[in-house]
Amino acid sequence: MVFLLPGAAQGEHKPGVCKTGSSGGRGGAEGGARPAAPRSPELQWPRRPGRRRRRRQQRGGDMAIVSEDDDFHHSSNSTYRSASSSLRADQEALLEKVLGHPPPGLQRPEDRFNGAYIIFFSLGIGGLLPWNFFVTAKEYWIFKLQNCSSPAPEGDPESSDILVSEDGTNPTKRDPVSAFRWGPSPPSSVTSVVPSLVCLQNYFESYLTIASTVPSVLCLVANFLLVNRVPVHVRVLASLTVMLTVFVVMTVLVKVDTSSWTHGFFAVTIMCMAILSSTSTIFNSSVFGMTGSFPMRNSQALISGGAMGGTISAVASLVDLAAASDVTDSTLVFFLTADVFLGLCIGFYLLLPRLEYARYYMRPVCPAHVFSGEEQPPQDSPNAPLVAPSHSPVPPLCPILKKTASLGFCIIYLFLITSLIFPAISTNIESLSKDSGSLWTTKFFVPLTTFLLYNFADLCGRQITAWIQVPGPRSKVLLGLVLLRTCLVPLFVFCNYHPRIHLRTVVFQSDIYPVLFISLLGLSNGYLSTLALIYGPKIVPRELAEATGVVMSFYVCVGLVLGSAGSALLMHLI
Repeated sequence: MVFLLPGAAQGEHKPGVCKTGSSGGRGGAEGGARPAAPRSPELQWPRRPGRRRRRRQQRGGDMAIVSEDDDFHHSSNSTYRSASSSLRADQEALLEKVLGHPPPGLQRPEDRFNGAYIIFFSLGIGGLLPWNFFVTAKEYWIFKLQNCSSPAPEGDPESSDILVSEDGTNPTKRDPVSAFRWGPSPPSSVTSVVPSLVCLQNYFESYLTIASTVPSVLCLVANFLLVNRVPVHVRVLASLTVMLTVFVVMTVLVKVDTSSWTHGFFAVTIMCMAILSSTSTIFNSSVFGMTGSFPMRNSQALISGGAMGGTISAVASLVDLAAASDVTDSTLVFFLTADVFLGLCIGFYLLLPRLEYARYYMRPVCPAHVFSGEEQPPQDSPNAPLVAPSHSPVPPLCPILKKTASLGFCIIYLFLITSLIFPAISTNIESLSKDSGSLWTTKFFVPLTTFLLYNFADLCGRQITAWIQVPGPRSKVLLGLVLLRTCLVPLFVFCNYHPRIHLRTVVFQSDIYPVLFISLLGLSNGYLSTLALIYGPKIVPRELAEATGVVMSFYVCVGLVLGSAGSALLMHLI
């Protein structure tokens, strides 16, 4: 508690008393002006209005501020907090935001019927479910990128298939689960027979990866620059509208015969993927940045919703694999589902400001300016904060990076290890009983053990953080657990991975091992990454919470890019 006590004018040096340099208020002329004490960098701490209650009293024209809960040192004319207490202060600030203590004069409303939690969870699903449907419809893309209506005339390379095998057949017809086994790299037998299409020899999914990764990085940078320029509701609604438009176009093209303009369809697909990835990145980073001003459970709901989107996509793919007879029919259902859900997300987001709970945390704050070590805050404020109002259009990046450096490394390394294994390595692990010919070991082994099991374990890990949030943001245990996941790489490599060229030894001679390893990979990724992500916006002032959320999304993107590049190298080393 912080309150005001008289007596500073008489020179009483009470613990935690900070004297101002003016006589204060109406009695300034009577008490005489007193020179302001020079302010050290330690005095520049951010205000925590949720933990302070001030009462102004006049005695001799002087004013004093007493803190009962901070670790202060005092001198003859000022009180300051030592640098050694900064760690405890950060932990207290984090605890304050976890508990959601409201500032003076405002009472925090309750999240009635968990309405805000459900909305953020749904927005998390909507942010990733369309993209998941887009990239998991591998059989559909292979089907569309060939001339299935009529055979190509001899000597007409423009009518030839873009993706065919060495014997000239469609690889999907020979093996309907091949799309699951490929992961990001189709079999080497998939080649291009058209010299003019040599650029497509790097496989369709490679183009999808480029079309999704490069725009995502650029849009994350642009979104950070637009945090203080464009309101968050404009960015969210605009990105959702563009995503819905792209999916409507792709839904219409499902039943359109594109055999006469295969190259054009390929270009349209890549363009749609780039637009979808860009707008999805803006949407997810903007909403996650907005949840930085909410209690942690709302950020956790958004992240868990993303994992639920992956789980729904994996289940839908399994149902399609087991029951669907026409690849276009199943894809039409997938895309229509994504269209409906994007429309619901627009409605959910418009409903959010109508909740009293959401309006409380969405109240506007001024853009922030952070004082450097040399720059002094105004001398007329006894508690000048590190973060003060400013009209700068760009949030301060360096303080955010400094505050989140440890968490940023954890996030990058977490997703590097995850994307190094999943799906490039995990989708090429085959059952040791594949020759038995059972459906489990041939048709459903990879979809179940890789896609469904990983997404479900990832969802469980993220949902656990709703009740358990240990270790803390400054704990070295968090970093140790993140580094410990490196051991998962050799565990997957020495499973029954194929093809093997350099490392021919298979150590784990049972199908139960990849099941256990993929569960551990998903569970640890979900739990640790969610902790690091929800901690980020809570260790900075509220004015920087949204910008910090965008930076945390950038850490995720960097980890995915590094992991994807490393997976290609690892596959050549096995």
